[in-house]
Amino acid sequence: MAFALLSKETHIDFAGFRRIAYGISLFFITIGMIAVILNGGLRYGVDFAGGVMVQVQFDRQIGDEQVKTALKNVDLPGLTVQQVGTEDRDYLLRFSDKAFEKQDLRASVAQALKASIPDNPSTIQRLESVGPKVGNDLRNMAIQALFYAVLLITVYISGRFEHSWFVAGAMAAVLWLAVWGASYLGFSQLWGVAIGLVVTLICCWKLKLNFALGAILALIHDVAVTLGLLTLLGVEIDLNVIAALLTLVGYSINDTIVEYDRIRENLRAIPADAQVKPTMPEIINSSVNQTLARTIMTSVTTIVASLALFILGGSVIHDFALTISLGVVFGTWSSIFIASPILMAFGSVDLYHSKAQVQNDYERPGEHGIV
Repeated sequence: MAFALLSKETHIDFAGFRRIAYGISLFFITIGMIAVILNGGLRYGVDFAGGVMVQVQFDRQIGDEQVKTALKNVDLPGLTVQQVGTEDRDYLLRFSDKAFEKQDLRASVAQALKASIPDNPSTIQRLESVGPKVGNDLRNMAIQALFYAVLLITVYISGRFEHSWFVAGAMAAVLWLAVWGASYLGFSQLWGVAIGLVVTLICCWKLKLNFALGAILALIHDVAVTLGLLTLLGVEIDLNVIAALLTLVGYSINDTIVEYDRIRENLRAIPADAQVKPTMPEIINSSVNQTLARTIMTSVTTIVASLALFILGGSVIHDFALTISLGVVFGTWSSIFIASPILMAFGSVDLYHSKAQVQNDYERPGEHGIV
């Protein structure tokens, strides 16, 4: 007998709960924004801010102040000591970049720790150094990667559900030129991408690309909430976190596409000459309930894997796993409570019904009995 998470189809009024869901999402976004503001911005790791990071492991537990005191005679400007793990034995040392050779720096840190804490031997497990120019370039490329991922998703969603490949492609080209132009005029990469996102949302709204608009708003929600909570938890944004965010974008849009597909199929099932058509909230509720078991099962299995990495994977992959875990939770939330219900704000059932009747030009394998 096949395994089923939900033995019966649910009948939850997701569309009716949308305002409560928007309030909950707004609460988490606000908390994240407050954390970012109080922190003076996102906490960038060595990958993006530049500098040196050294990971040290001691044989026995030790306090962070004792570690900092042991290194006071070593020229490490801006030194910060951060505990990693839960055993009070592993620490990350971060400081500004200096004209050190890696071997000289390793030897200086090791000798200072050995001289000041002789009864608690330590080993240097990792040493990374990134110059400020390289860090700035990496940060700009990471911002670009997130923006272009969202932009290409917009093109795909518009073509698949709105049948507007040409319009979406033209819009993407114009937006790419806009972001490039903003950079050329001296705007920072972050401001250029922010302007590009705003223009993307406006274009989708004006061109009636409602499915793409809902998907973009859901993705912006996922990234904003995750980054805010990471800042609140004191996690630094590095290449591992950016990789997790890009993974989150792909995961969340996959969930959203599944629900959009079901909405489209339910719209197509409405006879063109039907005297009484179901309302858009009824279509959305039916579609989300039909895919709910699949959505929950996918999310639970992904979270189990990411939590295993978080607990057992060690400090190197700790932030990646934490980002994935948070992202899966809020990505699932946005697919159910934001991406689909928000369609109601931009169109009626008649509009979506007419778009759903447009069939793809290709023939599916086996559609007419021939595989």
